[in-house]
Formats: sequence, structure tokens, C-alpha cells
Amino acid sequence: MYPYHNKIKSRIANNELVHFEFVEKYKNISPCLLLYFRTEPFIRPIREHRFEEYNTLLQGFTKLQNE
Repeated sequence: MYPYHNKIKSRIANNELVHFEFVEKYKNISPCLLLYFRTEPFIRPIREHRFEEYNTLLQGFTKLQNE
């Protein structure tokens, strides 16, 4: 089984994340957090039950972007 969230968190830690956004619907996921990366796969969707888990990681990303 592909360690989906572990790999995404690793990519965020390696500064591959370029942008993220919350959307109403992405394919069959509603609502959805979309993470955009520099390398393939470029877009990774996150389901609502994982939003809180990513909140801390994304707050750190937002602070880095604003500096």
C-alpha cells in the first residue's frame, strides 16, 4: 500500500509544496484541500477528515511564504 499521507508530509517538509487551496469539490471529493507541488504528482487532494492533521503543517508553510 502506498503511504499516501506520509509521502505528502515528507514532500511538504522537503519544501516541494508551492500552493494549497480549499475547494468545494474536486473530482468526487467534497470539500477538498488541494496541495500543489513542484514535482509529480503535482496535485494531491486531501479529504475533509484529514484537514485538522494538515492544519499545523500548512500554518508553517503560510508563515514561510509571508517572510
